[in-house]
Amino acid sequence: MATVQTTTARGMTAEERKVIFASSLGTVFEWYDFYLYGSLAAIIAKQFFAGTDPNTAFIFALLAFAAGFIVRPFGALVFGRLGDMIGRKYTFLVTILLMGVSTFIVGLLPNYASIGIAAPIILITLRILQGLALGGEYGGAATYVAEHAPHGRRGAYTAWIQTTATLGLFLSLMVILGTRTAVGEAEFADWGWRVPFLVSVFLLAISVWIRLSMNESPAFAKMKAEGKTSKAPLSESFGQWKNLKIVILALIGLTAGQAVVWYTGQFYALFFLTQTLKVDGATANLLIAASLVIGTPFFIIFGTLSDKIGRKPIILGGCLIAAVTYFPIFNALTHYANPALENAIKNAPVVVTADPNDCQFQFNPTGTKKFTSSCDIVKAKLAAASVNYTNEAAPAGTPATVKIGDKVIQSYNANGLSKDDAAAKDKAFSKDLGDAIKAAGYPTKADPAQMNKGMVLLLLVILVLYVTMVYGPIAAMLVEMFPTRIRYTSMSLPYHIGNGWFGGLLPTTAFALVAYKGDIYYGLWYPIIIALITFVIGMLFVKETKDDDIYAAD
Repeated sequence: MATVQTTTARGMTAEERKVIFASSLGTVFEWYDFYLYGSLAAIIAKQFFAGTDPNTAFIFALLAFAAGFIVRPFGALVFGRLGDMIGRKYTFLVTILLMGVSTFIVGLLPNYASIGIAAPIILITLRILQGLALGGEYGGAATYVAEHAPHGRRGAYTAWIQTTATLGLFLSLMVILGTRTAVGEAEFADWGWRVPFLVSVFLLAISVWIRLSMNESPAFAKMKAEGKTSKAPLSESFGQWKNLKIVILALIGLTAGQAVVWYTGQFYALFFLTQTLKVDGATANLLIAASLVIGTPFFIIFGTLSDKIGRKPIILGGCLIAAVTYFPIFNALTHYANPALENAIKNAPVVVTADPNDCQFQFNPTGTKKFTSSCDIVKAKLAAASVNYTNEAAPAGTPATVKIGDKVIQSYNANGLSKDDAAAKDKAFSKDLGDAIKAAGYPTKADPAQMNKGMVLLLLVILVLYVTMVYGPIAAMLVEMFPTRIRYTSMSLPYHIGNGWFGGLLPTTAFALVAYKGDIYYGLWYPIIIALITFVIGMLFVKETKDDDIYAAD
C-alpha cells in the first residue's frame, strides 16, 4: 500500500466525535451483553434448561454462551463481505439491530416451564444470531472510525473503541445490582433477571438513531465513486495469496498474542484470584474493576503514542513484556492475596502416583466431557483445590493414590458405576481428600486479614497496562494492513479467530495444563507461548503501518 508522510495537528471535529461515539456504542452493547449473560448464567440455566439436572443445565447454559463466540468468525465473513460490497454504514446498522434485538428478546422469551424444549432452542438461536452480528460489529466499528480519522490520528481515534469494554462491564453491573436491590433476590431469580436484558432496548434505540444520521465513510465513498468496490471480497481476501498471507500474518503475528494477553489480564486474572487463590468473589471483582478504571485511560495513551512511534513496537512490546513477567507477577499475586497457600505449597509436598495411561489431558472447552479414571478424578480435585503436586508412575492397572504428608488416599474409578454409586464414592473420597488437604495447611479460602489489597491491585493494574499496550493500537493497525476494497472482510476474520478462539480457549486450556502438571502456575505457559510466537512472527514478517494510505483501494 502507498504511504503518505503528512500529518495533521488539528483538533477533533464534532462529526468525528459523533462517529467515535456511534461506533463505540456497539462495542458497549457487545460487552454489556457479554457480562450480563456471564453473570446470570446460573439463573438462565434454571429458567431455560430446567429439563435436566442442575449441573447439566449449567453446562448447557455455558454452551449457549460459548455458541456466540464460536460463530463470530463466520459473522465476520458474512458481514465483512456486505461491508465491502454495499458500504460500512448500512452493514453497521444491520449488525447493531440484529445484536440488540437478540439481546432484548432474551428478556421476553418464555422459559422451559412455559414452552418446554422450544425455550432453550430459541435461546441458543438468539445467541448464535448475536454472535454472527458481533462478528461484523467490531470490524465495522474499527473500519468506520479509522476511515473517518485524519492521517496521523488513527491510533488515537480507534483507541476510544477499545475503552468501551470497561463501560459495558460497569453498565451491566449497575443494572444488575440496581434491579436486585429494587426487587429482592427471590423476585430477581423469578422474573427480575429479565430487566437488564429488556432495558438494553434504550441503548439499541440510541445506537440506531445515531447510526441512521451518519454518513458513509470517506474512504468507501471515494472508492465507490471511482467504481472500485470489490465484487467478490471473500475470494479476493482469502483466495489470493497476496492478501491471504496478510490475513495469516495478522492472526499469528498480531491478534493471537493480543488476545491471550487481553484475556490473561482481564479474565484469567479474575479466575486465578477466585478459583486458585480462593479470594471471595466480591473482593476479587472490586479489585479487577478498580484496576480497569485505573488502566482504561492507557488505551488512549498507547493508541495516541502508536501514531508517533508506530503500532508494531507497542503491540509486540506488550506481548514480550507480558510473556517475560507473567510468572513473577502471578507468583506475587499468590504471595500478597493468599500467603497461607504460598506456605502450604512450599511446606506440604503432595505426590500423585498413577498409571500414566490412566491420565488424560483434561481439555474440555464445551464442559460436556467426563473424566472418570482414578487418575483424572484425583488430579481434577487437586487442581480445583489449588494444590501443587508431583507425578510418579505406577504399574499398569493400579488405582491412583495421593500422598499428602504421611497420609495416603486411594482414588476411585467411576467407569461403569451407577450414578448413585459414583456420587457415594465421590462424596467419601472428597471428604478424605479435603480433610488431608486442610490438615496439611492448604486454606479453603483466602484470609482477608492477611491479604495485601494494595499490592494485589498494583499487580492487577500492571496486567491491565499490558492489555492496553496490545489492544489500544490493534484496531488502527488491522485497518491499515488491508486495502479499502476488502478491508472490512479481511480484518474481521483474524480479529475474531484471535480473540474468540485463541483468547476464548485460555481458561479451559490453562486448567487442563494445571491438572496435567500439578502446578498452579503451569497454565500460564499457554498465553506465554502464544505471545512469544506472535512477537517472533510479528517482528520478522509484519510491517509497520502507521504511515500507510488507507484510501488506497488496492
